[in-house]
Amino acid sequence: MKIATFNINNVNRRLANLLAWLKEAKPDVVCLQELKAAERQLPKSTIEAAGYGAVWLGQSTWNGVAILARGAEPIPTRMELPGDPDDSQSRYIEAAVNGVLIASLYAPNGNPQPGPKFDYKLAWHARLNAHAATLLAADVPVVLAGDFNIAPDARDVYATTSYDDNALVQPESRAAFRQLLDQGWTDAIRKRFPTETVYSFWDYRRNRWPRDAGLRLDHLLLSKKMAKRLTGAGVDRGMRGRDDASDHAPVWISTK
Repeated sequence: MKIATFNINNVNRRLANLLAWLKEAKPDVVCLQELKAAERQLPKSTIEAAGYGAVWLGQSTWNGVAILARGAEPIPTRMELPGDPDDSQSRYIEAAVNGVLIASLYAPNGNPQPGPKFDYKLAWHARLNAHAATLLAADVPVVLAGDFNIAPDARDVYATTSYDDNALVQPESRAAFRQLLDQGWTDAIRKRFPTETVYSFWDYRRNRWPRDAGLRLDHLLLSKKMAKRLTGAGVDRGMRGRDDASDHAPVWISTK
């Protein structure tokens, strides 16, 4: 089973790139983020024609998440992150696919910090961590996949001081990610590449893609049962170099 996460950064604008990648990479499950499309604007029929069933959670202009399954229909289990009934941002969707519980998440960026956006980021991650603990306690195969908007360690950011004040690298943000690992989740990319430099995001500004000035923000966290099935992982970096590409590249795992 091949499971991928891809912050598409506007699903309609990057639709041709997405379709090409689906055809080439043939992932069994794809978690998409930053759809930037309302429900009526989502390319549902086009994705179905490409051979993928899907569950969608759109939002006009910003946010939006989806789960695609090749030759199957994901069974939705949750359409929001619990803990705040007043949170109207489309950032979390959960579905069962072929016996695996999959979550596609788009965590808040949190900038500028300090301030209300950073407070919301930390509160959102606290809700995620609480829900993740309940999923882990269920003792079933689970994958938390998406753009966590956290670079967990210094090695997950290219050599620079320009991100020192960024919400993505603050101690509080990194502590939230570390709490997930302490619960028992496995960071799949780090499991497969314990010492290598691995990036998944390259900002459009300052020539960062040609310079390989990247960050690792997109993660697949595996429950204990899922971690035992891990056979491979990687980043499809080439997608970032295509015309009109997303600023993220797909990150994937393979499992037995």
